[in-house]
Amino acid sequence: MTLTNNLKSIYSKEQYSARQAQELAHIYSFGAIVFQVSRLLIKYGILELLGSSKNGLTESVISEKTGLRPYAVKCLLESALTMHLILINPENNHYSLAKTGWFLQHDAMIRADIDFNHDVNYEGWFKLDEAIETGKPAGLRHFGDWGTIYEGLSSLPKQVQKSWFGFDHYYSDHSFDEALALIISRKREPQILDVGGNTGRFALKCVENNPNIRVTICDLPQQIALMHQAVSGHNGIERIDAAPMNLLDPNQTFPTDKHYDVIWMSQFLDCFGEEEIISILSRVAKILDRDSRIYIMETLWDRQQYPAAAFCLTQTSLYFTALANGNSKMYNTDDMTRLIQSAGLTIETIHDNIGQGGHSILIVKSK
Repeated sequence: MTLTNNLKSIYSKEQYSARQAQELAHIYSFGAIVFQVSRLLIKYGILELLGSSKNGLTESVISEKTGLRPYAVKCLLESALTMHLILINPENNHYSLAKTGWFLQHDAMIRADIDFNHDVNYEGWFKLDEAIETGKPAGLRHFGDWGTIYEGLSSLPKQVQKSWFGFDHYYSDHSFDEALALIISRKREPQILDVGGNTGRFALKCVENNPNIRVTICDLPQQIALMHQAVSGHNGIERIDAAPMNLLDPNQTFPTDKHYDVIWMSQFLDCFGEEEIISILSRVAKILDRDSRIYIMETLWDRQQYPAAAFCLTQTSLYFTALANGNSKMYNTDDMTRLIQSAGLTIETIHDNIGQGGHSILIVKSK
């Protein structure tokens, strides 16, 4: 397995003493409640109150300001204390915010993760064992009778939609400027086919920044409908076209009505299993010429600089297992390379550390 130097030093040898390892195992065994307490400390404004207090606050003051019962406040604070989210002054019993609690309250990425995991995933993960055993997204059933979550995105409850798109957009949006600059550095006015274009945010970035770029979005019909709603009223939308298709149907071909300089896939291939990826890329390969390139932007977990990023990505794989489709994941470089080559393609270059989400862009061409 290919790992960055930072990850190699961590994942190839033991990091903890026996006592530290046992303590970590205890934390994992209570992981579900650790997550919910973290979420509720934000929801009820407790972390915010402690962060804005110079000398800390007592249980009674927090109870008064939040409207929560003293019993509830005591339980949450004592849990948070042992989770290292807050600190206590034993002399006056004033609680204050610890560094970990500060990041929980203020880090936008962490907040997006919390909302996604609570609103979208939490109930579904109760069926993770069934999903692991069957290869089907068993945790999706409580939302609706769909084969994948993508088929039901437009029908999910509003708060679930908000958290799903908030998570998806946070990780992609911060990468679009660098990605577009990379595309334009090769050709200033490319014709782009955006495969799996979702709500059209990258397409909007393209047409709003360059009056000569035209983008065709290829996605499920229901996603195309969401895209039209999302881009309505923005500048340049007359240069955004749509090509509705079921990307998983091996008999459906990609549009050939025009020449595409760039086939763009952002956080897309991780939504599919290996055989599906090979099928999609093999069909895309048929519309490439010697000057066309596929730009694949993915958060490959083994190319991350920080272990926290690798941790988050490998845990996100289980969202795909339990809820999204049952057979996809956050891939590593070796696996993605093998799939690209199996489709008759080759990687020209890889650009790492794109945006805040640790994205890599693989520029792929025909063999």
